[in-house]
Amino acid sequence: MNIAIIGYGRMGKTIERIAQTRGHHIVHIHNGGPMDLEALKAADVAIEFTQPEAAAENIAALLTHGIPVVSGTTGWLEHKASMDALAEQHKVGFLHASNFSLGVNLFFVMNEKLAAMMHAYPEFKPGIHEIHHTGKKDAPSGTAITAAEGVLQAYKELKGWTMNEDDQALRITADRLDPYFGTHEVHYTSDIDTITFTHEAKSRDGFALGAVMAAEWLPGKAGSFGMRDVLNL
Repeated sequence: MNIAIIGYGRMGKTIERIAQTRGHHIVHIHNGGPMDLEALKAADVAIEFTQPEAAAENIAALLTHGIPVVSGTTGWLEHKASMDALAEQHKVGFLHASNFSLGVNLFFVMNEKLAAMMHAYPEFKPGIHEIHHTGKKDAPSGTAITAAEGVLQAYKELKGWTMNEDDQALRITADRLDPYFGTHEVHYTSDIDTITFTHEAKSRDGFALGAVMAAEWLPGKAGSFGMRDVLNL
């Protein structure tokens, strides 16, 4: 399969390595500046890991030109509905995930089931803590927000999530420390004990492998998808 990489930072380089080990060809690398849409015509799919301020413009250009897009950029999701609409309009595949790791996506599913169980015990208060490397610009991370959304499915009385102290909302706390590839903890705390559910990434390879698996799955499909579609979760 021919893959274009949009964004050539640490994730882009890891995706390149993983894709090549799986027998794919990197036909174009875009790393800022005007997008070379002529060169991108050779790609069966583009994998986009850039910055929040560039993601929507990049994705829109690709979808408008009929190129399927797998995107892992977070911090821009106020524009996602527009990208979903573009995918539908141009009958091309668009797949976004806050985290492509198989382990994290299993964590998301189990997190929802645990929250549904814990909601029956009001003496336990839920919360989320995450740690990423110092190069991670958005806080909380997209993974932490997805985990929060999973908890909030059960705790409908809470008024969304917050990074401030608020008894009426689910609190997310975040640290930026090196070397961390991504640690996410959902905790339930009572006056006498704490239950903790954690996923810890050991490298970027899990994220990159999931993104490449998504890129293998997406061509030929039309509309908006997520990793649960890829993994049949």
